[in-house]
Amino acid sequence: MQNIIKRDGSVVKFDRSKISRAIYKAMLSSKNGSFEDAEKITDVVVEKISTIESPTVEQIQDAVENALMDYNKDGKNFKDVARSYILYREKRRLIREEKKRLGINDDLKLTLNAVKVLETRYLLKNQKGEVVETPRGLFRRVAHAMALVESLYDYMGKQSDVPKDRLIIAHIDENDRNQLKFMFERLLRENAIGGNFQEFINYVETKPTSIKYYEEEFELAMENLEFIPNSPTLMNAGTDMGQLSACFVLPVGDSIDEIFDTLKNTAKIHKSGGGTGFSFSRLRPKDDRVKSTMGVASGPVSFMKIFDVTTDVIKQGGKRRGANMAVLRYDHPDIIEFVTSKDPENTVLSNFNISVGVDAGFFRALDDDSFIELKNPRSGEVSSRIKARFLWDKIVDSAWRTGDPGMIFLDEINDKNTVQNIGSIEATNPCGEQPLMPYESCNLGSINLGKFVRNNDVDWNALEHIIRLSVRFLDNVVDANVYPIPEIESMTRKTRKIGLGVMGFADMLMKLRIPYASNAALSMGEKIMSFIQNVSHEESENLAKIKGVFPGWEGSYWSGLNRKMRNSTTTTIAPTGTISIIAGCSSSIEPIFALAFVRRVLDGQELLEVNPVFEDILREKGLYSPELMAKISVDGTVSDTNLPSDLKELFRTSREISYEWHILMQATFQNYCDSGVSKTINMPNSATREDIERAYRLARDLHCKGITIYRDGSKTAQVLYAGNTGSNVVPKVEKPDIDFIISDLNSLKIDSTFDPACPGGVCER
Repeated sequence: MQNIIKRDGSVVKFDRSKISRAIYKAMLSSKNGSFEDAEKITDVVVEKISTIESPTVEQIQDAVENALMDYNKDGKNFKDVARSYILYREKRRLIREEKKRLGINDDLKLTLNAVKVLETRYLLKNQKGEVVETPRGLFRRVAHAMALVESLYDYMGKQSDVPKDRLIIAHIDENDRNQLKFMFERLLRENAIGGNFQEFINYVETKPTSIKYYEEEFELAMENLEFIPNSPTLMNAGTDMGQLSACFVLPVGDSIDEIFDTLKNTAKIHKSGGGTGFSFSRLRPKDDRVKSTMGVASGPVSFMKIFDVTTDVIKQGGKRRGANMAVLRYDHPDIIEFVTSKDPENTVLSNFNISVGVDAGFFRALDDDSFIELKNPRSGEVSSRIKARFLWDKIVDSAWRTGDPGMIFLDEINDKNTVQNIGSIEATNPCGEQPLMPYESCNLGSINLGKFVRNNDVDWNALEHIIRLSVRFLDNVVDANVYPIPEIESMTRKTRKIGLGVMGFADMLMKLRIPYASNAALSMGEKIMSFIQNVSHEESENLAKIKGVFPGWEGSYWSGLNRKMRNSTTTTIAPTGTISIIAGCSSSIEPIFALAFVRRVLDGQELLEVNPVFEDILREKGLYSPELMAKISVDGTVSDTNLPSDLKELFRTSREISYEWHILMQATFQNYCDSGVSKTINMPNSATREDIERAYRLARDLHCKGITIYRDGSKTAQVLYAGNTGSNVVPKVEKPDIDFIISDLNSLKIDSTFDPACPGGVCER
């Protein structure tokens, strides 16, 4: 017997070890049997199917079931192991059915939740709305689009260090020609390339280039779920849309024409899948005189509501709702109205996160118990004064009640602005991780850290390789991008900002047996992020030698160091909401938000989902059981179980970790990050206003660039909730017929696209 036939009809080599591992896994789950027993049963299975020339997967699994039912050792049967195997097999069948119902050919064996997200938002569809792309096809499309960029630099004689035997003549189709023409003509306008397009195409079609090499490298990184770019790149790369950036900041000027020009540009960005940030600090205050009409102004908050309604009716790329960040300086006359504009029901400005822009002047006034002068941005005149403490109390109270506003520390941001020679920063993208100048955009992507734990240690060599590859990928996005308006194209290409971040950090810590709320975790965070920062800077320098420095380099922070860089920034810690679902890992640098929970699928059936790292550790220690998982699913934690104390510490969830640890972790990553860090500072419902006040102060003291807190239950439309009735009573769990189907349980329910890295799960990055 050489081959087996898979369910899709493809033929692969027979691998005996897969049978023994599956049997052993069922034995660990049942706490019955050894690996030696698994090998003996595998011998029986192989003998039974040896008469079939090319058995199917189903025939092999049937043989395993029968062998387990018949196996007897010293008078002890293995029917409980057979049951565990059958249950797992049934679970996989249900998941396959659900994927089939979604119309997905899952050629990468992703999680069901990943497939659901891909089907909803990312996989290409035809005019009838039918999916026409597989997950592997998606990654290949994106990889190919990014690899095409390399041919432009090959043509200019800026050949990379690709091995000569990997340089081959690439096949170029009509879609490739169109993309290459677009990029070539832009470089021609920028005087960065010579010749004409036909000469370039002749070169690409007749000379070996690095297209195929980088296509394979990029595709492999994504298929292995080691690196995933931001959502617009996955959605739009290689398509007519072509807009690949996630983050934008647009200016809001103090005239009707400027405001509505920005509104129009916002609609374009949301349609393409991006999110927008604004500072409304230039707008004249409410009731200020408007000379042209002899009327009075309505103020920033009223215009924010117009932006909010527009966002509400435009679905990003037809795939997800828009998201906005509004910033208002603390010394704007309408600051109190702004701070108190959100409500717990999230019915007002529901498409906005809001943040107060503060600096050292605000904190000096607060510490001195003195006044803040509120200045009319139109005239610069002081319109009134308020006590700093009064504003501070309003900020803290509103954050306690609604989760908004956050704070961004404008002086901290601009002190670290690497391109102060070009302009200052007044706002961030919707989740706060990307401070940007007006008209700037940024391209993000994240490394799945959990993939780099091997043999109980970090594989630093493998991590270095993926960092370097990711930097090149994201830099290519800047060249391939179809920008929504010329001003954004000009500014983005001038600074060439990229934002390489991480996800799966909590998974990494659990694999290394390091509790999140510990000094060891802070140390590991420091090691990881400083490594990523240093290697990404080195790679940007390498790219600058090959492809040139970013156009705004002269006079920048980097020119002061005489360090030639391809990108003005290389690192950002984004929330990674949906891309971490695709990767099947924990979100960003957040702790695990739930260890086990119930997800509704298959027209009302419910599947118990368990964090895979958590499950592996429990199975390894012989502690896993269906009953335990059902109990944990009540609130997603192990606090009310009999697990050992060291495991309870290791498996603490985000809601069980104090805000001090959250902020310490944010500050640790911020210390080695060019841009910002998106981090939700989770607090229990019992948190006080004094806790929120201390959290804001601590973030400021530790040089974070901003802070967002979320007190559990402060939004009535919270995505993450426990139980059908809100009760925390642990259900009585009889031995279920199928351990992964939970019916009528008062269990934790999770929305498919819940993003724990943003307050209330509302940020879709």
